[in-house]
Amino acid sequence: MRRLPLTLLAASLALATGIASAADKATVIPQAAVKTAEQLRDKAMDDNTGYKIVESLTTEVGARIAGGPNDQRARDWAVAKFKELGYDKVYTETVTYPLWERRSEHAEIVAPFPQSLSLIALGYSAGTPKGGLTAEVVKFDSLDALKKADPASVKGKIVYVTVHMERHKDGHDYGMGSGVRVGGPVIAAKMGAAGFLLRSAGTDAHSRTPHTGVTGFRDPKDAIPAAALSNPDADQLDRVLAYGKPVKVKLDLDVGFNGSYTGANVIGEITGKKHPDQVVAIGGHLDSWDPGTGAIDDGAGVAIAMAAGKMIRDLPQRPDRTIRVIAFANEEMGLWGGRAYADKHAADVGKHQLGTESDFGARKIWRMTASVKPSAVGAIEQIAKVIEPVGVAYDAKRPGGGGSDLSQMHGKGMAALTLTQDGTDYFDYHHTANDTLDKIDPKELAQNVAVYAAFSYMAAQADGDFGSAPGAFAKDGASD
Repeated sequence: MRRLPLTLLAASLALATGIASAADKATVIPQAAVKTAEQLRDKAMDDNTGYKIVESLTTEVGARIAGGPNDQRARDWAVAKFKELGYDKVYTETVTYPLWERRSEHAEIVAPFPQSLSLIALGYSAGTPKGGLTAEVVKFDSLDALKKADPASVKGKIVYVTVHMERHKDGHDYGMGSGVRVGGPVIAAKMGAAGFLLRSAGTDAHSRTPHTGVTGFRDPKDAIPAAALSNPDADQLDRVLAYGKPVKVKLDLDVGFNGSYTGANVIGEITGKKHPDQVVAIGGHLDSWDPGTGAIDDGAGVAIAMAAGKMIRDLPQRPDRTIRVIAFANEEMGLWGGRAYADKHAADVGKHQLGTESDFGARKIWRMTASVKPSAVGAIEQIAKVIEPVGVAYDAKRPGGGGSDLSQMHGKGMAALTLTQDGTDYFDYHHTANDTLDKIDPKELAQNVAVYAAFSYMAAQADGDFGSAPGAFAKDGASD
């Protein structure tokens, strides 16, 4: 190797050190921005904008199953609401997905002890033949037990998997329950089952209100009839099966795929004054399941994000970066809106300063986690100090995932937070007819708005970035 003269070597080292220092310069939030964020936080705690928004959505639109009668009405509502709140840029981005429709469902035990069952069809379930499907039930106590079963014991029967969920503040049992709901029908279908039942993925042990949700089917030719029993009805079926006699159930599900549907993500922006092309992304999903009015899942998330943006918009000066609020399409049946957004904006991931979605109800946020570059951890700690007084603790050992839909953008490399609400009773109501406005406490919702407004503003004003870049967080193991 040819040696450089000493002076040139020194200059080269100085230049290299300067580049490294610039790249590793700590991201800091100016004190003026911290003070403004504290003011935003305190004002939001006594503001009812978020509650008024979710009240409007659940009253004027109601249930919003993707592709259903209220899908377009919900999008029209969102566009109008963004404009009413003063967002200066409002637009839509199309999202196309399979159209699945629910018309009616009914079930009953026909032998040995005839009686009706309270159940609800699952998303992407096939319908039963005209006149219904009657078959013997075979029970499994876990998804693993089903996987290990002899296919001959399942073929032509209705597979029933019963797994009990318990209440937890972070809702971690849902991973088990949703795993049965999503994967169970697919496994049963491949083994030749005629149909599939599960104990609802919910924690309301004493309510005859079944919980719907999506299955893992994506192609109509692979689907079989699949439904969830309410927890008391699952208990009843367990008792009947315990007699040791053959148990036959009749399913009559008028549901199924009906082509495709093109909806849209609805987006509102408060344009940044210094870096308008750099965005802080927040949001919720606009669709809901059809039994209730989608208040906690996820009208609350849409309202929290809309209200947080409105509070920042009302400041005397615009934020330095753009606040982008996204009302995502069809999260419930497979993150279709989130995946479409990530595909469309993947090339711009480096311009996404920081992001997260609210999709875990409306109880108080109690924990923040983050996935950012090492030199931005100090800025996250600044955010943590501002939201700590309203009950949010920063867990530095856990990654952030961005929430349900924005997890897709995080997967592309967007720096992300997770802001975890108290989910102790969330799965009592999740995906049921009881997901209604009365489950939301306006004061608790206001705390969510306060946290979202404070963190979004601080991220928008930061001196430096949080590390968003293609593939930046591929190995952080983030999950929500």
